[in-house]
Amino acid sequence: MRSSSTSLRTRLAALCAGVAATAALIAAGGGSAHAADTPLRELAAAKGKVIGTAVTGSKLTGTYGDLAGSQFGSLTPGNAMKWESVEPARGTFDWTEADQIVAFAQAHAQQVRGHTLVWHNQNPGWLTNGSWTSAQLGTLLQDHISTEVGRYKGRIAAWDVVNEPFNEDGTYRTGLWYNGLGADYIANALTWARAADPAAKLYINDYNVEGVNAKSTALYNLVKSLKERGVPIDGVGLQAHLILGQVPSTLQQNIQRFADLGVDVAITELDVRMALPADSAKLSQQAADYKAVTAACVAVTRCVNLTVWGFADSDSWVEGTFPGYGAATPYDADYAPKPAYYAIAEALGGTTTTPPTGACSATYSVVNQWNTGFTGQVRIACSGTALSSWKATWTYGAGQQVTQAWNASCTQSGAAVTCTNASYNGMVPDGGSVTFGFNGTWSGGNPVPTVTLG
Repeated sequence: MRSSSTSLRTRLAALCAGVAATAALIAAGGGSAHAADTPLRELAAAKGKVIGTAVTGSKLTGTYGDLAGSQFGSLTPGNAMKWESVEPARGTFDWTEADQIVAFAQAHAQQVRGHTLVWHNQNPGWLTNGSWTSAQLGTLLQDHISTEVGRYKGRIAAWDVVNEPFNEDGTYRTGLWYNGLGADYIANALTWARAADPAAKLYINDYNVEGVNAKSTALYNLVKSLKERGVPIDGVGLQAHLILGQVPSTLQQNIQRFADLGVDVAITELDVRMALPADSAKLSQQAADYKAVTAACVAVTRCVNLTVWGFADSDSWVEGTFPGYGAATPYDADYAPKPAYYAIAEALGGTTTTPPTGACSATYSVVNQWNTGFTGQVRIACSGTALSSWKATWTYGAGQQVTQAWNASCTQSGAAVTCTNASYNGMVPDGGSVTFGFNGTWSGGNPVPTVTLG
C-alpha cells in the first residue's frame, strides 16, 4: 500500500444484501471461507440441536453445494417430495430430485426432513380434479403415504406428515382432505406414516403458529388430543416465515408448552423478509430477529431442529410470493454470509459473531501535485471480506475539483464527489485491491478527504 501521512482509512459504511439496484457489498467473503470459525452444524450439535436448510436438488454443486453440505446438519427438500413432484400423473413416479437430495445428505452425514405428505397445495391435477368417494380418497392418501415413506424408510429422520391444517382462527382448513375425509384425515395420515417407517419422527407443520394465538392453540389442542388417543405424533413444526421486526414475544413460551405435551418442536421454515431494498439498519434488525428465534429454540430442550427455508437470497421463495419484499435468508444472493448468519452463530455459542468491521478500506493519496493541479489516487483493499461492486464518496474542501478520472466513473456536485467502479473492476476479492485515479485542480489548499465506501 502506498504510504502517506495524510491518508485516511474509512470503515465500511453499509452492508448490502446483493439486491438489484443497490451497491452490493458482500459481507464476510464469498462462500464459506470467512463464515463463523466453527460451522453452524457443529455449533448446533454442541447445543444438542440440528440446524438445517431447505434445498433445491439441482443446485447442490459448487458453492451452493459446499455451503449446504458444510454448514447444515439436515436438509429439507423444498419441493422435491411434494405430491405433484413425485407423482405428476397417476401411477407415474419421479423420484429423481428427491433421491438426489437424500443421496447428498447421506454423503454429508446429514439428516433429511421429509416435506410434505398431506397438504392442500401442490397436489397433482389428476388428484385435485378427480371425483372421489370418501373411501377412494382415503385409499389414495394411504397409498401415497405408504409409497413415499416406504421408499425412504430408514433414510428420513422426520416427516412433515400433515402441513397447514388450520385457518388463522383455529378452525380446520376446508379443502380436499377435510371435506373428503373429515378431521380424522390427520390421525389416519400419522398412523399410516408410522406403519410405513416406525423409526421416522412424525410432525404436524403450520405457519403463523410461532406465538401463542388462536391458531397455535388449535394446534396445541389437536396434538394433546392425538396423544390422548394414542395416535402417533412426535413433533410440531413452527414454520416461522417472519416479517422484519415481528418475532412473536411468546415464541419461547409457545415452544415450551408444546414440549410440555411430550413432543419435540422444530423451527421448520425460518426466514425473515424485509421491504426492499435492504440496508444496514434492516440487516441489523434481521440479525436480531434470527438471533431471537435461534435463542428461543436453544432455550427449550425439546426444540430439536432449526431449519432456514433456503439459506441464500438467490434460492428464496419470498420475492416471488411477496412483491417488494426479499433479502430474507442468512446469506446474500452471492452466497456471502449476512449479519443474520453471524447472529445465528452467536446464539448457538459461536465466537465469530459479526462481519469484521473495517475489512474493506479506502485510502486516498495525492500522487503528484503542482501549482494549481494534482493527481490523486484511491486504493480500495479488502481483507476477510469482498466487494462485488463499489462506490466511493468524499467531500472536498473549498477549491478542489476533479477534472478527469480513470478506472472509475466520477462525478462532482459542489464539493461532493462520487466515484463508481468501471465495468471491469467492480469485484474486489478477499485479500485483493483495486485502484482508480484522477486529475484535479486546487486553490488555497489540497487537503486529503475522508472516503466512504457504500
